Amino acid sequence: MIRKAMLYVTEEHDRVRCDLCAHRCRIAPAQRGICGVRENRDGALYTLVYGEVIAEHIDPIEKKPLFHVMPGSQSLSVATVGCNFQCTFCQNHDISQMPRITGRIMGQERTPEDIVSRALSTGCRSIAYTYTEPTIFFEYAYDIATLAHDRGIKNIFVTNGYQTPDAIDTIAPILDAANVDLKAYQDSFYKEFCGARLLPVLEALKRLKEQNVWLEVTTLIIPTLNDSDAELRDIARFIAALGTETPWHISRFHPQYEMTNLPPTPIATIHRAAEIGREEGLLYVYSGNVPGDNGEKTRCPGCGTLLIDRYGFSVNGMNLTDGSCPSCGRKIEGIL
Repeated sequence: MIRKAMLYVTEEHDRVRCDLCAHRCRIAPAQRGICGVRENRDGALYTLVYGEVIAEHIDPIEKKPLFHVMPGSQSLSVATVGCNFQCTFCQNHDISQMPRITGRIMGQERTPEDIVSRALSTGCRSIAYTYTEPTIFFEYAYDIATLAHDRGIKNIFVTNGYQTPDAIDTIAPILDAANVDLKAYQDSFYKEFCGARLLPVLEALKRLKEQNVWLEVTTLIIPTLNDSDAELRDIARFIAALGTETPWHISRFHPQYEMTNLPPTPIATIHRAAEIGREEGLLYVYSGNVPGDNGEKTRCPGCGTLLIDRYGFSVNGMNLTDGSCPSCGRKIEGIL
């Protein structure tokens, strides 16, 4: 379905400026933005992916990954094609890059009511806008999220964090949580491997926190590219400045898409990054893509008691009393 877009300005000669993501594309008539799914039609901007679902699955919320949002619950995960990044290591490149590379828009027609009804009928406690970048299907996500919010279903963005302040302020009142990829702490990394810039991501993380959206951060550690102690410490310090209660998911890289020349991340690197995170004061640091690792578990920052036992995306046991540690009574942060 084609709908008029939100958050754009018409300029001279019928050009439009899209104010949804930090690229702020200026789009000539009959052209599309970087994402490949927003098109200028006679001086008005339209989204080409409204209601066109390319992926719809029921996932454990731990897969997002969100470890402090209703642990052990299920989330209805939805996506359209398209992305405003061009990551050379993208695991969903077949759908994220489709419009940019081929110009094609594919998907099964699903109304916002359809999505919310399926979440309710399957017992999902949340809807996650994920797999590709939710910013590029913002209008669709916004309409789903509005209905979901009214019916007591939580809304989650799994995002690269390249939203404008206007986009964040628009969605924040009905957005409960977000996992944001902080892919590196070098602008050069973002430019070379993602087709983007670092600063807008940092600013978006700050604004999401200011808007009281529960925030968790993921960094995919890629050997030789973003795995130095100095860079890991910069990332950890930035997250700690947001709030030491902000969980940091340190994820193991596996070769894929256009980045098959590098090996998987050594598990020792994941452990070293976790130690750096704790040194910088982070209370919750997690290992990702390392099933069975001790770093998957949630422990009380106060007394060390095991609170949530995980293996991969599965919760094997929970030891919380009204969201608090049963041993010392410390309140555990999140939506528990």
